Amino acid sequence: MPADSEFAIEIATSVSDDLVAAFDRLIPQLSSSSPPPGADGLRAIVDDGDSALFVARIGGQIVGGLTLAMYRIPTGLKAWIEDVVVDEAARGRGVGEALNVAALEEARRRGARDVNLTSRPSREAANRLYERLGFHRRESNVYRYDF
Repeated sequence: MPADSEFAIEIATSVSDDLVAAFDRLIPQLSSSSPPPGADGLRAIVDDGDSALFVARIGGQIVGGLTLAMYRIPTGLKAWIEDVVVDEAARGRGVGEALNVAALEEARRRGARDVNLTSRPSREAANRLYERLGFHRRESNVYRYDF
C-alpha cells in the first residue's frame, strides 16, 4: 500500500485491468460467498446509467469501492449504497467516509430524496461510520428470497 495518505474518489467510466484486479482483491475482503465480478460484471455496472461504481485510489492504486444503485418506483427515486469495501491495508484513513460522501452527493445530484444501505451488525466500524455520516437505523423487517 502506498504510504501517501492522500486519496482520490472517482466514478469508474471504463473497465481496465487494474479495476478488475482491484475487485479481485477487494471482494474477498467483503464477502467469502460471492466471487469477484470480473471484467464483464464490472462493465455491466459501469455501463448502467442507473448505477455508479465509485473507486478510491491512493497513489494511483485502487484501495476501495462502492456501488450507488438507483431505480424508479411509483413512490419516487430509490437510491442504495451497496458493497462498500476498503482494503484492509487502507482502513482507518477516511477512505470509506470519502466514498460514502461522494455517493451521497451523487444521489442528491440525481434527485434522490434519501439513500438506503444495509450493514451486518458485526461490521462495527462500518456501522459507526454510517451513524456518524447521518444514516439512522430504520425499524424494518428485511426479507430475502434465495434461489
